[in-house]
Amino acid sequence: MSSALKFATLLLTVAISNSFQHNYIDKAEEPSLGDSQYGSLWPLPQKVQIYTISLKLSSNSFQIVDAKGSSAGSSCNLLQSAFRRYDDYIFGSARKQGHNKSKLAPLELTELQVMITSPDSECESYPSVTSDESYELSVDQPIAVLRAAKVWGALRGLETFSQLVYEDEYGAKTVNASQISDTPRFAHRGVLLDTSRHFLPIKAILANLEAMAMNKFNVFHWHIVDDPSFPYHSYTFPQLSQQGAYHPYTHVYTPADVKMIIEFGRLRGIRVVPEFDTPGHTQSWGKGQKDLLTPCYSGSSPSGNFGPVNPVLNTTYEFMNQFFKEISTVFPDAYIHLGGDEVDFSCWKSNPDIQKFMDKQGFGQDYSKLESFYIQNILDIVTSTKKGYLIWQEVFDNGVKLKGDTLIHVWKGNQEQYQAEMSKVTSSGFQTLLSTPWYLNRIAYGQDWRSFYKADPHHFKGTDAQKKLVIGGEACLWGEFVDATNLTPRLWPRASAVAERLWSAQDVTNIDDAYNRLVRHRCRMVKRGIPAEPLFTGYCPHEYIKI
Repeated sequence: MSSALKFATLLLTVAISNSFQHNYIDKAEEPSLGDSQYGSLWPLPQKVQIYTISLKLSSNSFQIVDAKGSSAGSSCNLLQSAFRRYDDYIFGSARKQGHNKSKLAPLELTELQVMITSPDSECESYPSVTSDESYELSVDQPIAVLRAAKVWGALRGLETFSQLVYEDEYGAKTVNASQISDTPRFAHRGVLLDTSRHFLPIKAILANLEAMAMNKFNVFHWHIVDDPSFPYHSYTFPQLSQQGAYHPYTHVYTPADVKMIIEFGRLRGIRVVPEFDTPGHTQSWGKGQKDLLTPCYSGSSPSGNFGPVNPVLNTTYEFMNQFFKEISTVFPDAYIHLGGDEVDFSCWKSNPDIQKFMDKQGFGQDYSKLESFYIQNILDIVTSTKKGYLIWQEVFDNGVKLKGDTLIHVWKGNQEQYQAEMSKVTSSGFQTLLSTPWYLNRIAYGQDWRSFYKADPHHFKGTDAQKKLVIGGEACLWGEFVDATNLTPRLWPRASAVAERLWSAQDVTNIDDAYNRLVRHRCRMVKRGIPAEPLFTGYCPHEYIKI
């Protein structure tokens, strides 16, 4: 090929490359940033009235205090720590350094008074699926008042108040007079993190609990163990993590670690629901517990590989009974997620002892009946610990006998399929929660938060009674390609779209208004130290600097 022809080919290649680069985004898809009448509120409260009257907040004088007559006084550590946290969010270094950019303003807000109205504030309790998170917020000169029946509503109201505060053109902290009445649409608003496929350091988990509170999520679904590793340190069976963790000392969650995470979540109104998935997803369990997994056979001889938990041995259920007794005491939440998904029957089919058991039980060749036999035993064990349980949808699909208060977690299929599943589960009288459209580990170029925002747990054919059985949903971030280096920016603000769908009214669907608020909410998270990724071209007044 001649030099001239080579050069021409190179120019053409560059031109095509540049064309792809600059036209990859359809101009019609480019969002336009404007101002929302709701400022940067996220998720949007149920009822909001923001007035034009602006009030100044001085770092020298403004305080968040207990209102007189509040049932949660100065001894309520949950609220006192929240007061300090939100004071720091609002003023940051200005409070610490004693800076005050503005003189006494003619219209100044001097206090936010927090009133807990119920005789039992639940200050020392753990949040639950029935916790009252409602609140009312009135901002007027010279005092703002936050009223809530329980401390959980006060936590949500403090977040809302902090989101109302902005800086004027001179940098002075400002808030507009406002009236807000708010309560969540769904009781279960969760985020699943996977600590088995990649170990997540405590600091990474705590940072995401902090971000969850900023978005009014209230459930941390801790998928703590799986096939790759068993990082949970069991005091009853310490060999599980000694043999099953990536490293027995550096890559485990000790009892003290677990207790700290639970308390950190409680102080932010977040439940910690652990998942111990069986009989599948248990390869790491077998490294530390002899005879727990099913030996696989190749012909008439063991292959050396192992399959799901062995459901035909009494020792299996003796182990599970002791293990779940421990879990029921370590984790205070009323529910445990028991998994039950993706069970591969091939190893069971190869094992002669399993085949004999199948014949004895009259199961024939229907291995879903064997799975149901195992699951039913596990459900009975967990019920004996006074805990409720969540299970993935396969357990319901396979016809396992379930208690009436079982929560069915829907995760499979396309939109048509998961909507049909939601209809089927609720028509059977079971409560359910949705995750299918919110698998945030599935990434796409561009504005993928929009599809998360448009999905709704109530978008299925069913009666009003069926819709009431939907308790909420969860955003899931599975860990095949996620560790502490990319966890937070991959999760936020994409999970924020799910947060608003689960909190705000069903008719809050304006995608342009959502974009305007979410861009600013993302910048607020960045300012607070959360490295949330950008939604599109632009900048934040306070860029992320923790490198």
